[in-house]
This record gives sequence, structure tokens and C-alpha cells, in this order.
Amino acid sequence: MNIIHAENIQKSFGDFEAVKGVDFKVPQGTCVGLLGPNGAGKTTTMRMIMGLSSLSAGSLKVFDTPVDKVTRAEKMKIGLVPQEDNLDPDLSVRQNLEIYGSYFGLEKSFIQQQADSLLEFMQLGEKANNRVNHLSGGMKRRLIIARALIADPEFIILDEPTTGLDPQARVLIWKSLLKLKDQGKTLLLTTHYMDEAQRLCDNIVIVDGGKVLDEGSPKELISRHVKNHVFEVQKPVPEALQDSDIDHEDIGDSVLYYVNNPDKVKHLLPDGITYTQRVSNLEDVFLRLTGHKLRE
Repeated sequence: MNIIHAENIQKSFGDFEAVKGVDFKVPQGTCVGLLGPNGAGKTTTMRMIMGLSSLSAGSLKVFDTPVDKVTRAEKMKIGLVPQEDNLDPDLSVRQNLEIYGSYFGLEKSFIQQQADSLLEFMQLGEKANNRVNHLSGGMKRRLIIARALIADPEFIILDEPTTGLDPQARVLIWKSLLKLKDQGKTLLLTTHYMDEAQRLCDNIVIVDGGKVLDEGSPKELISRHVKNHVFEVQKPVPEALQDSDIDHEDIGDSVLYYVNNPDKVKHLLPDGITYTQRVSNLEDVFLRLTGHKLRE
């Protein structure tokens, strides 16, 4: 079953086409990443999925129901983790969960049981009675995720869930999201962290200019667009390497060379040349597809 099925979805604002015909699916029990630079159309796509913006054309189904006809019962199966911090600072950690749960019309006993479970799950039990404004940034993000789970949703939309967090807080959230996937939850993730997408996502959809550039598993995308190994060679690049036919990309003060066999580059590098060698990753794919130009 596909939790999300988008076919040729389009969105225009006057003469401006923000989304120009996007197709993708989110199969049940998977994590799908929707990635793209600023202005790529992913925020507009996410807003259409959440029912916050109408389609100009195309078909978009959530739980096999047209998005504009999704019932209240189906909406209760969806948990939303917004990018912004919209917790109530005047309430305690537990009260933020309990009051949010009451909006769904859930039994008080169920809400309390869920709150206990989620506070433990997100490692916030010791902070249950603290005011939100006493929490660190990482704790606030974990609370926002816990709040999205209060009604035990089947499908969770995560809009840049770890932006601005330190590495320890990000890793803790990653572990929690992987546990949710192990429980059979379905996740739709947007992020600017390519390592996060590579670690969490079963499938990735890369969009830019309102269109899908490519999609596939992280491994498939890496195999399709870059070689197994990357050499970053500081300029000036040795003449022998400049004259080679090795796949490369100029990134300013250095050049990236993509190869499957590292020896193909190593034997062209004289002693004393500055370079780094690493395994290729999703960030290489993202930059190759969308370019290096800064997007505001």
C-alpha cells in the first residue's frame, strides 16, 4: 500500500509554476526523503500533502483518498513535525503533550499512557514537569516529535527535524526515528543534511525547479551519478591529472575526481600534493544534480 501517491502534481501562483509535474510514492512502512535546494518546490509539495495548499493539476492521494477529501479519522493517522518551534512555553513538557492529545478527542487515560511512553521514548522523563523554555534546543525538537506521536499515527511528516542541533542531539533523534520505522511507521522526511537522508531513508526523491531530477535508494543514486571514490585535489592540479579523462568537477579552490579504482588517480599524484580521499556519498549526488550555486 502507498501512503502517499502523487501523479503529475502541479502548483502555480499566478504565472509562477512552483511545482511543474511531480510524481512519487511513499510505500507503507518506509522512510522517503524529499530533498531539494531552497526554491526547489519541496515546501509547496509538502504543503499540498498536508492539505494546506490546493493542487493546480494532477492527482495526490493520502491513504488512497484524494487529499482534499481526507477524513478526520484519516487525519488522525498523520503526525506532523514542523520545522519551527511552536511549543507552548507557558506549559510544562507533559502538559504540551496532554493538551495536544486532547485536540484529537482521545480518552484522558490513553493520553496519559501515551505521554508516559513518549517521554521515556524521547528520553525526556526527567524533564516532564519542566517548563519548555528551560529545555535545550535538542530537547525541544524531541518534544515536538513526541507531540506528533501522541495519537499513535501511522504516517509521520518530518520537516527538517534536526536543523540547528549539535551532533549528539541529531544522533539521538536519528535513533528514535529508526525505531519508529522498525515499528512499521511510515516517514516522509525533508532535510538539508545529506548524511541524515542517507542514514534514514529507504528511497529519496530529489527535486529542483519544481520537477523530480531523480529518485531511488541512496545506494542507487550514488551508483548512478558518481563513482565509488572521491579525491579532492587542491589547486593547482597536476598536469597529468588535468590531461586525464577522469570524471571531475571544479568546486573553486580544489577539484573533485570520481573513480571506482583509486589507483587511477593515485598514480597521477606526485609526492607532496595536497589531497583527500573518501567514499562517495549522497552529498556528491545532490551537488551534481542541483549544482553548487547558493540558493537563498
